[in-house]
Parts: sequence; C-alpha cells; structure tokens
Amino acid sequence: MTRGGCPVSARLFAHRPHGSWSSLLCVGLNGCLGWEWGTRVLECLCRKDSRNPPPCSRSPQPRGLHRPTRLPTPVASTTAPVQPEVEELEPAPSGPGQQVADKHELGRLQYSLDYDFQSGQLLVGILQAEGLAALDLGGSSDPYVRVYLLPDKRRRYETKVHRQTLNPHFGETFAFKVPYVELGGRVLVMAVYDFDRFSRNDAIGEVRVPMSSVDLGRPVQTWRELQAAPREEEKLGDICFSLRYVPTAGKLTVIVLEAKNLKKMDVGGLSDPYVKVHLLQGGKKVRKKKTTIKKNTLNPYYNEAFSFEVPCDQVQKVQVELTVLDYDKLGKNEAIGRVAVGAAAGGAGLRHWADMLANPRRPIAQWHSLRPPDRVRLLPAP
Repeated sequence: MTRGGCPVSARLFAHRPHGSWSSLLCVGLNGCLGWEWGTRVLECLCRKDSRNPPPCSRSPQPRGLHRPTRLPTPVASTTAPVQPEVEELEPAPSGPGQQVADKHELGRLQYSLDYDFQSGQLLVGILQAEGLAALDLGGSSDPYVRVYLLPDKRRRYETKVHRQTLNPHFGETFAFKVPYVELGGRVLVMAVYDFDRFSRNDAIGEVRVPMSSVDLGRPVQTWRELQAAPREEEKLGDICFSLRYVPTAGKLTVIVLEAKNLKKMDVGGLSDPYVKVHLLQGGKKVRKKKTTIKKNTLNPYYNEAFSFEVPCDQVQKVQVELTVLDYDKLGKNEAIGRVAVGAAAGGAGLRHWADMLANPRRPIAQWHSLRPPDRVRLLPAP
C-alpha cells in the first residue's frame, strides 16, 4: 500500500498482546507518511476506543503529563520502538521549597520511647529521619527536631542541627519527668524544622503521639510518616500605651510607654525598634508622629507623648494606628507589628477607645498584642 509515493509497511496492522498506538505510528509508518497523516490515524483509532475511561492514578500527576489510556486491543510492530513510551518517562521532580502534595514527600522519622519507673521519666529517643522535604534553594535542608509534651510547650528539647542533608542521623535521647499516671493525658510532639540563620526556621513536618495509645510496658522503636504541622500564629510582641481625650480642648494624647518580647529582626538576635503613630480619618493617614529609636533591645521603654487636635464631633470618626518598626541604617526599615484603636477597630482596640471616652481627661493605659502589618484592617468609620 502506498500514499504519496511512499510505501506503507504491512506491519501497520499487525497485532500482538503488548503493543501501543505510539509504536504503531513510530514503526508501522516508518516515518514516511508525515506527522499530519499519522495524527489523523491516531485520532481515528482513539475515537474507536473512546468508550473506555482513562485509568485513575493514586498519586497526583504533574500538570502537563497525563497517563495514556491502555487500549483493549493494542497494536505494535515486530521491532523495538525507537522512542520510549510516555509511561516510561519520569515526571520532573519538585523544586526546593515547592509545596508538596503527597504527605509521604515530607519524609519520615524514627524514634524510640521508654519509661523509667524508678526515676519517673519518659525517655524519648530521636534516632534518624529520611526522605525529608528540601526547603533550601540548594535542594537540601538543615534539619533539627524539637520535642515537647503537650499541653506544656514551654519545656522542650531540640536536637543538634545537621547541615545540608535530607537523611539525618540524630541519635539523641531526652528525658521528661512525668508521673506515669499523668502520661495518659499527654501528647508527644516531635517537630522537624529546617534551620535558617537569617530568618525564621521553617517547619518540615511533625509526628504526634497520644501517650494513651502507647504501651510503655516495654521499649518502643518505630518509624512514622511526617504530617504537615499546624500553622502557629507568630508572636510579634506586645506594646503598652495610654490614651487621653479632653473634650473641651479637642485634644487627643497618645503616650507610648513600652514594648516587650518583640520579634528578633537583626542577625544578632535583637532589634532597633521605634514606633510610628498615625491619626487616620476616613481610612487616610492625616497626621504622623514617631518615637526615638532604641538600639539593640527587644523590650524598649519610651514614655513619649504625642498630641493631636480632634474636635469633639470628630472623635468617633478617627482612628489611631501604632506600628512598631525595626530601624535599619543600610536597608529599608521593617515593620514588626501593628495595633489599631478606634470606634472601627474592634476587639481590644475598640474597648480601649471606649474606656478613653468614658473617662475624659484621664489617661487610660493598656497592653496590646502586635499583629502582622497586613492583618490590621479598619472598618469605615461611622
């Protein structure tokens, strides 16, 4: 049979149990008929078996790579295919830092548990991990493990950091002095982190073990798959300031007193904090003040006062926003956190504002927890 002066091999219609349409086109046509005609043949043959749904895959496939349908009466040539099947192609691996969809890709952790009845201690052994997710740009991680017994998160242990490895061997044991009768209500958490010297350490995954499900009559040693760690609200610190309003003079005074437990922003583990105070009206910043800069501290003391002229009929239409920033001589000053008070603030900001209005001429001081700068949103003032 010929088409366009080129012979077509009779092997085009040869059948055997383990063939495929790609080998049909690649070998049977022998490259003679051209891509256009071969595509038409493939479309025709695929329509013939369109009633067969494609198989499901348990593992997610990368976008753009689809598993081909295996047809009930496959066709192939008697010679080996000149190119691999699509099924034989390995999907591209996920890049470092890319969010993984399969929980097994977080890695797994081997640990041991034992209880010393004489000393009343729970012994937790962090042995090793393997197949950890790569969170660094170089395709690796610097893992360490944080161990604690809920509900007490303050008493915790950490292993040493292992540099540039996804299969660290820890071999460390930690002891928690807990009466045996109280262990049933505890939950052991072993959280694996990627250490970062210049920013916040990232959680790779964690293993949670309810102690009520463990038989401590004999030592336990096992592997567990890491699960995604629940996202924790980052603690940015607290700020204390007072509000005072004098209706007859139309004067609003904000006294920035102090801040504590601020987030570490500098490489040395400290910050150079100062506070910006904005008066907002209609969502727009109309006045701005700022405190002095306190060097190398996470617990600055200011005691600095700022006054704004606010007529009595406008006091319910304005808001005050305080932003704590870390001063940087060479780069951009970074915001640590923010607080808003006013009739449209809500929560603690609304209560503080209401207390100020209920006590004219008296300074009302209150502590506020800082929130991420992009999380503070004021509603339109009435």
